[in-house]
Amino acid sequence: MKQPSPRGDISALVLAVISGTVESQQEPLLRLDRLVESAVAATADILHDDNLQLALFCLYELHYSGIDGAGDDWEWNPDLLRVRHRIEAALEARVRDEVVLGSLPEATSEAVCQELFRMTGEDSGPSMSRFVAKSATEEQLREFLVHKSIYQLKEADPHTWVIPRLAGRSKAAMVEIQADEYGNGLPARMHSALFARTMRSLGMDDSYGAYLDAAPAITLAVNNLMSLFGLNRRLRGAVVGHLAAYEMTSSQPNRLYSRGFKRHGYGEDATEYFDEHVEADAVHEQIAGRDMAGGLVESEPRLLQDVLFGAAAGLAVDTLMTVHIMEAWESGRSSLRPSESMAS
Repeated sequence: MKQPSPRGDISALVLAVISGTVESQQEPLLRLDRLVESAVAATADILHDDNLQLALFCLYELHYSGIDGAGDDWEWNPDLLRVRHRIEAALEARVRDEVVLGSLPEATSEAVCQELFRMTGEDSGPSMSRFVAKSATEEQLREFLVHKSIYQLKEADPHTWVIPRLAGRSKAAMVEIQADEYGNGLPARMHSALFARTMRSLGMDDSYGAYLDAAPAITLAVNNLMSLFGLNRRLRGAVVGHLAAYEMTSSQPNRLYSRGFKRHGYGEDATEYFDEHVEADAVHEQIAGRDMAGGLVESEPRLLQDVLFGAAAGLAVDTLMTVHIMEAWESGRSSLRPSESMAS
């Protein structure tokens, strides 16, 4: 991924540090740690803090495709990991404050599945999918793709971290779902590739991270939450719950998204990504609820609360992003940060 533009002192220093050698960056690392400690304590809301969210996104990206100019040695540098932990601990605490779980169901596959369907079936705010289907302009369709591109161009990767941390029924279910996400061995059928095709059909840059500068903090927070869950073994229940909720809330919205693109005259190149998810996720939601999430809880009952927390956290932060986008659109504003990237 190309280096993004910094959004403050912390993200600027993160990018500067990882562009150098470990040996040359000891003093900047100490300064970075102090800056992050102060910023985490002072931020009004980390979910909307551009500086901290971009810094965390870049630190996580070292575990994915990397960042141009950053050496691979930085991925497991203990000083940089300490900085990352400060930010992600604050993010986790903020999300836990946002989520309120009710009484827990029994630790059985069926009970967990039914609770997840209940949670994902609740009305949680404005519907972006209905707006896209009926009202979105072509420019708003492009903005919609910008927000989604931060995750969809590496779709499934954050959840895949959990596979070696599972066993038996839940592991088999996770692999079945992820195999579909990765195209079942066909590169052109990978969901990330289908999404890239959608972007190209609208004349957009489909390279990973091309629109990162345009994505607001809350969009980065949605993505950072997935990486937080995926990269921490203690949160394996949360990442399973997050994916289950994601699959359970995908089919109908994607049907409406497809309708919105067709309304503007776009054909299969633009809509296949969404149409694919209508069918695939209708199947995935059953596997995710009963076998993946339910199977994990039956094998490790103590993870019941973590599974439900992961689902609720994903739904809550996604709702905050949707509110941000819809409030902007309904007031006639762009939902993106000012950026030359959208000129593509």
